[in-house]
Amino acid sequence: MLLAISQAGHDKGRLYVILKEDDEYTYLCDGKYRSLDNPKKKRKKHVQVIKEIPTNVAELIKDGQLLNNEGIKRAIKLYHER
Repeated sequence: MLLAISQAGHDKGRLYVILKEDDEYTYLCDGKYRSLDNPKKKRKKHVQVIKEIPTNVAELIKDGQLLNNEGIKRAIKLYHER
């Protein structure tokens, strides 16, 4: 899973976790407003992928703790605290 920042729309600047991608769209979740059950569908050109993930967030991803909404919220909070 990767982190991404919305670059356009009413949610501009909001941090998300990318759940899946297809040819044209990404499906995003933040655990609060957009849960795993209802991901946000956004065009790829409106999303900036974060390539340098802090080590504490990378450990959460590696340990598989992003499998629920609480884990996703924790990862986003840790990213903002860096």
